[in-house]
Amino acid sequence: MKKRLVKSALGRISTGFGGFEFLLGFLLVSFISAPAYTACADIAVDKRAYYGDLHIHTGLSADATLFGTKNRPDDAYQFARGGVIPLKPVAGGIPPVDARLDRPLDFAAVTDHAENIGSIAMCTRPDSPAYNTETCKSVRAPLPTDNQEVFATAVTNAFRLLASSEDVCGPDRQLCRDAVAYPWQEIQDAAANWNAPCEFTSFVGYEYSANFEGSKIHHNVIFRNENVPETPISSTDIPSMIDMWRKLKTDCKNSDTGCDVLAIPHNSNLSNGRMFRLDYEGETDPVKQREIAELRAEMEPVVEMFQQKGDSECRNGLWNVLGGSDELCGFEKYRDWQGAEFEDCEAGLGSGALLGRGCISRLDYTRYALAAGLGEEKRMGANPHIFGVIGSTDAHDGSAADVDEWVHDGEQRKDNPIGIGRMSTGGLAGIWAIENTRESLFGSLRSREVFATSGTRIQPRFFAAANFNEALCAEADYVKKAYQDGVPMGSKLLLNKGQSPSFLVSALADIGSKSHSGTPLQRLQIIKVWSGEGDQLHQRVYDIANASSSDTPASVDLASCERKGTGAMSMCSVWKDPDYQPVQGAVYYARVIENPSCRHTGYLCADYENKQQPEFCADESIPKQTQERAWTSPIWVSSQS
Repeated sequence: MKKRLVKSALGRISTGFGGFEFLLGFLLVSFISAPAYTACADIAVDKRAYYGDLHIHTGLSADATLFGTKNRPDDAYQFARGGVIPLKPVAGGIPPVDARLDRPLDFAAVTDHAENIGSIAMCTRPDSPAYNTETCKSVRAPLPTDNQEVFATAVTNAFRLLASSEDVCGPDRQLCRDAVAYPWQEIQDAAANWNAPCEFTSFVGYEYSANFEGSKIHHNVIFRNENVPETPISSTDIPSMIDMWRKLKTDCKNSDTGCDVLAIPHNSNLSNGRMFRLDYEGETDPVKQREIAELRAEMEPVVEMFQQKGDSECRNGLWNVLGGSDELCGFEKYRDWQGAEFEDCEAGLGSGALLGRGCISRLDYTRYALAAGLGEEKRMGANPHIFGVIGSTDAHDGSAADVDEWVHDGEQRKDNPIGIGRMSTGGLAGIWAIENTRESLFGSLRSREVFATSGTRIQPRFFAAANFNEALCAEADYVKKAYQDGVPMGSKLLLNKGQSPSFLVSALADIGSKSHSGTPLQRLQIIKVWSGEGDQLHQRVYDIANASSSDTPASVDLASCERKGTGAMSMCSVWKDPDYQPVQGAVYYARVIENPSCRHTGYLCADYENKQQPEFCADESIPKQTQERAWTSPIWVSSQS
């Protein structure tokens, strides 16, 4: 382990130059909240990028058990740190394969479902009085895996059976409520056992998994430290998203126990307009609407924008979204399976997205939720959608951040009849922080200085100021000066009258691992959104730097997965918005795009010189190449009147 230094907060203040205000605030909070603050030896005053996964399921989750998962929270953390664990594919008849990450993570959180966690514990522990009931026997039986809808229906039916079965839970479900204590303690113990400050951070967490007729309204709940409530919140008991926030605040943040918590929405792309809905669950009183909006902004400083079930950034052609199409909005769309078409929800709501049904809403996507939040702020003075973005996996076998597309040792890791084409390998959460500790990483989550990737380890930076020097990128200490003169991703920038915002975007390419080199960068972009008249939302995409050459455009040979063309290992640009309108305000975020490369499906199809290719290789509807990317958290810009 690295050396640890124990210093008082006052002894640390004089060490910082760039990012001084953040460091001062961080240290004072740590000093006040703990008797002695223990710092790492390698503090990065201008922050360092840490990569992890805050969305991992193990055999404690009911659906993971139905999939055949045996791995437990300890196994998930072992895998995250570079250890070997067995992975059992969803496809029947394929034996487990030992797996290891090429690149271990910096942080992770096991987030098993709160729903049915007690009943599944009773059905999987041989010493449980319910173990030999017919319900438990049916839950432990293999599920069909050759058809996505049949499989999803079987899982849904098993969930309902677990939630309602009296032979397992008793007539009032109290037996299953009592049984939650065992897996909840296992989750806490595993996080405590694997947390190694300065080397690896493990967070206590769980998933609140509310569904409304197949619409996904799920949140990962992450705690700052070991001080947590006695039991997770289940949507079976508290189906309202708003009531969930309220209970988290009451049971944790306002409990005087040192507990702190945040909730991370995920898969808004499968919510039929419900994740970022603006009807406040039927509340019509403007004062109470404002209270709910402020509560949401407080409890949800981060959302998950990318994971195995696809991209939740944007989609072309949605109702009352103006500004033209964005060629990169077609990326990893989970519901676009074999050319399926869907209705637009427009201003309404739908249901059934998890089963491929129901309408698609612009409020299924983070870009338009950000724009709609500005409209709410104009309407009532409170913005419910002030959030940063991360990526994660939603792995259901304990394989934290098993996201590298080239990992394809046989079809065991990536090839199964449900996952091929439809499922992404998942994304990563990136956090800019001064050190790898719970306090520092959680603080950056709270302040939204975080970013999402599609699985690559790009390092994006994003700052805004009234007037950055156009030559700032050429200066060796440009990050330090950007902190001094501007604000980082996740922040708000208030301009004086007559000013317009300027931005610094920089990125380092993923260098890859010993077994596979990374892919060069192609483009830096800034996306701007704002709220217009009536129900109109506006978007504009600006290409601010391009490393491609017209003589040798970047491409990938799908027969060999060889990458071709020019690109850059680092990019940086300063850009000033020529179209800024002080009266409207706007939200900006940066997007960093790699050159084309093979998707995991492409690697599988290129890896069969001496044996028969899988059938899906001839299916043109299944993408074989990709362009990995990273998204920064937004910066909100407004002007004094």
